[in-house]
Amino acid sequence: MALKINQEAPDFTLPSTSGSSFQLSEDFKGKFCLLFFYPKDQTKGCTQEVCSFRDNFHLFSKLDIPLVGISRDSIASHQEFKEMHKLPFELLADESGAVCKAYKALMPIVRVPKRITYLLNAKHEIVAVHEGLFDGPAHVEAMMKEVQALTKG
Repeated sequence: MALKINQEAPDFTLPSTSGSSFQLSEDFKGKFCLLFFYPKDQTKGCTQEVCSFRDNFHLFSKLDIPLVGISRDSIASHQEFKEMHKLPFELLADESGAVCKAYKALMPIVRVPKRITYLLNAKHEIVAVHEGLFDGPAHVEAMMKEVQALTKG
């Protein structure tokens, strides 16, 4: 089960493909934002998901909603993945799995991240969640619908 709607998102700091550390409370301070957890770089489903976020990045950017991808892969793996697929957003390395666990995005026993996406409001409270392992692009579609609903309301 994912974290609940209206719950405050746990703050965290992780290494980023930007070359510096990313801290949720500082880097996305006062902004709606999107965090997506995914199992593994260079796998078919994850590649489809990140490329779908890439292809729709301009829609989130237009609304000033930054996003980051998080998995347990290393920064080196993330850098290669980001460059290969020309990703316009940062990937964060949660090698210990602690952040994945805090966001209830870690499969028990195998300790691989689940495919789960959170939309946070400017106070970093969870306003939308989409969870599903087998259809990465559905995460992008679900979040675009959530963002459109929020911007109309």
